[in-house]
Amino acid sequence: MAPPVAVDGVGQMLNGFSDKKKVDTMNPHDLVEWDRKLTPKRYEIKGTNPDSRILISDVNIIDSTGKPPFKGDVYVEGERIKHVGSVPNKAQLLQDNSVRVIHGRGRTLMSGLGDAHVHFSWNEGDLGKLGELGVEEHTLLTARSAKTYIDSGYTMCFGAASAKERLDCVIRDAINNGSIPGPRYLANGKEMAVPDGELVPGITAFASGPLEMRETIRHHVKLGVDQIKLSMSGEQICETRDAQDCYFTDEETAACVDEAHRHNVRLCAHARARDSVKQCVKHGVEIIYHASWIDDEGMDMLEKAKSKHIVAPGLNWLIATVYEAAAFGYSFEKAEQIGYKKELEVAIRGLKEMHKRGITVLPGGDYGFAWTPHGTYARDLEHFVKLLDFTPMEALVAATAGVARLFMRDEELGKIAEGYYADMILIDGNPLDDIKILQDHDKLNVIMINGRIHKASYKEFLRTEDRPAAEAQVQQPAPKLTNFVAYSLDDGTGRTRMGHLDPSKGTITPLALNILPPIYGRDILAVGKNYSAHAKEFNASGYDSSDKVDMPTHPVIFTKRATSIIANEEEILLHPDFTETLDYEGEIGVIIGKNGFQISEAAAEDTSGATRSSMM
Repeated sequence: MAPPVAVDGVGQMLNGFSDKKKVDTMNPHDLVEWDRKLTPKRYEIKGTNPDSRILISDVNIIDSTGKPPFKGDVYVEGERIKHVGSVPNKAQLLQDNSVRVIHGRGRTLMSGLGDAHVHFSWNEGDLGKLGELGVEEHTLLTARSAKTYIDSGYTMCFGAASAKERLDCVIRDAINNGSIPGPRYLANGKEMAVPDGELVPGITAFASGPLEMRETIRHHVKLGVDQIKLSMSGEQICETRDAQDCYFTDEETAACVDEAHRHNVRLCAHARARDSVKQCVKHGVEIIYHASWIDDEGMDMLEKAKSKHIVAPGLNWLIATVYEAAAFGYSFEKAEQIGYKKELEVAIRGLKEMHKRGITVLPGGDYGFAWTPHGTYARDLEHFVKLLDFTPMEALVAATAGVARLFMRDEELGKIAEGYYADMILIDGNPLDDIKILQDHDKLNVIMINGRIHKASYKEFLRTEDRPAAEAQVQQPAPKLTNFVAYSLDDGTGRTRMGHLDPSKGTITPLALNILPPIYGRDILAVGKNYSAHAKEFNASGYDSSDKVDMPTHPVIFTKRATSIIANEEEILLHPDFTETLDYEGEIGVIIGKNGFQISEAAAEDTSGATRSSMM
């Protein structure tokens, strides 16, 4: 390999990019145009009832065009969005009990997220053992990863390599036929490398020279993959394969592109090295992963060809390897010594320059390693904002409309617009104010894909009789109350309440407070048979499955799931199809509000509180 154009004192490349003005565009991916014959198969996800109708009212809509958010409603029929903003027949829909109505209460509605660099089959552990994992176990692991993506609000995933030949394809097809939950997926096969050029043993397809590489590509096509990955450069963690080394020749890369395009398939490449990036641009590898060590010449080449390429840097891998891998035995000192810290610094500089020049850079963080676990995918958006000079809106557009362009389906995916597939997330908060909110799964209140609800509490849906009041509340917002006072109830109990005092009228308006359960999101540990009369009664009932004696020999502990906890006066769901028997018990619940150990009786009141509760 030719020596680097510019190196520092320890042999590491420097990229001193020329100062260019940032391109004034929110949507650089709109410039990307690939030959339409390379369009992947248009997969459909089965299972959505064509008669399904869902109205999402009173939401703050981020439509992924780059325009400011706007208030409105969204109406979905079957798989697709019918109306956005103003729904013409909203009054009739609210009265129709066959229409499910989700009351947005001003929360943020946006398109489902997308990831441009996905490894469903990575195991969050020792990747060296992936090749040894049995097919059955590996299939279950891969299916779990697919579910984790949709649970995290991701509805589009672009496969970057699979640990076994057909794993990606099998999981893709299972998602599409409705067998398992997951995002829309474009599948890959094993990454292709030259002999002795693998990054992870056991999960690589080897090929030497243009002829073998053509044959390997034809084999992948027969497997049914949607794109094929070339492993063109090294990786510092391998220690024997430097990230600045390119293992493919120009002739080999050209042959791979020619053969893939003959079969109407695109290529992606692990390309950290300077020369690997240049080969991708020169010969037409569409998706460039990493591009850490790009130099001035490569940057200029990429800018001129930016309508043919997308870069997905996998930035979170570098950040986590440098700063978060110590807990897994890979210290900061090791990462710095081997070159990852320098690579991170150089990569950030290069990616910021790409963004300035209007080159399409999409999120996708190479998740599935021990220190980049599944479920943390939205960290990439935070990195784009904090490190790459993306605005929050630019990051959101890249992760939605940008990934839809990568799918070559941006006319029906990645935006909240009429006619688009209803792939949406309802967020308790505004990611434009705090991009990190997308990392909090509890804030993802509703997740929808293909017009079908994947996640939503029953509390999200308005009952028919509650809809007029909710709509009136939206149309006539309550006046701002600021003059708060405490007052005594006139019922002889001496109890007090909070209210708003209107001095001009001499009246107090009670505050309408929504009393929530005292705990949320945690199971309750309950102690059974905890006094003698009850223990004797329960033992005689015939329902006792413990030690079947009047006085238990050990504590009887059972749980109540967090989903069964409701607030005072909240509706109790009777489930008459399951049981017609409903029993009532009065209980005393103890809430431990602080951590503690061997707490004395005198200090107990300071660490806990009691609440009355009932169990049905």
